Amino acid sequence: MSNPALRNNPAFSGKTMSAEELRQMYDASAAAPPAQKAEIQKNMPVEGASDDPMTYEDTIHKTAALLGTTIAAAAVGWIMPGLLLVGVIGGLVFGLIQAFKREPNLFLIFGYAVLQGVALGAISGILNASYPGIVSQALIGTLSVFGVMLLLFRSGKVRTSPKMTKIVLGAMLGYFVFSMVNFVLMLTGVTTDAWGLRTGVEIFGIPLGVVIGILAILLASYSLVMDFEFVKNGVESRVPRRYGWMAAYGLTVTLIWLYMEILRLLAIFRD
Repeated sequence: MSNPALRNNPAFSGKTMSAEELRQMYDASAAAPPAQKAEIQKNMPVEGASDDPMTYEDTIHKTAALLGTTIAAAAVGWIMPGLLLVGVIGGLVFGLIQAFKREPNLFLIFGYAVLQGVALGAISGILNASYPGIVSQALIGTLSVFGVMLLLFRSGKVRTSPKMTKIVLGAMLGYFVFSMVNFVLMLTGVTTDAWGLRTGVEIFGIPLGVVIGILAILLASYSLVMDFEFVKNGVESRVPRRYGWMAAYGLTVTLIWLYMEILRLLAIFRD
């Protein structure tokens, strides 16, 4: 959820910019999920501190609301797994539209949470039927990674850097392209393996999905650090409260991505 241009963003450096420069910054960075981190942070333009600023408490409440919506929708998807494709495609569309928005749009943000929640629940239910207990394992893994990264961030031992962020964003984009290609191949029946190219291709006897899964978890972990920095810098710079929704959205996107990668990796190991 970062962008090299953020070094010059007043929300992160304390500098002020003209409205035109801020609009140009908006247009300078946009990416598709799971690399939504880049375009989320670009939506932080402010000229000076706000009288109604973003706060940690308010951002936590917004994040809880989005995650609660996702979990509720996941319950629906668990019961009706036939909605899987609707959730996947709908969530992608809503996420892409929000990616190019200059302001947080609650309809798109909550729509994304609902649709991705449905997809999440459907996939979780299907896999849990085949591998009992896998969902609880994935949840524990997700919470563990989140907790560790938060502790490391709070201790100051883990921070982002412009160079590393560029590398990570490039890797995220590459991962997204691979995921879309793999999804289309599975959808059209070109590959009939359980996880498409993830299990249909091996590297030294190791399924490609294991290697990519571990890489994706590392990318998602770094993305969490970018999310934490987004919140910290936004609060310290007293950006408008509405941008707390962008922070909540970013954390929700990352946690969903992290959970799905851990769930998929566990399923491949179970196979």
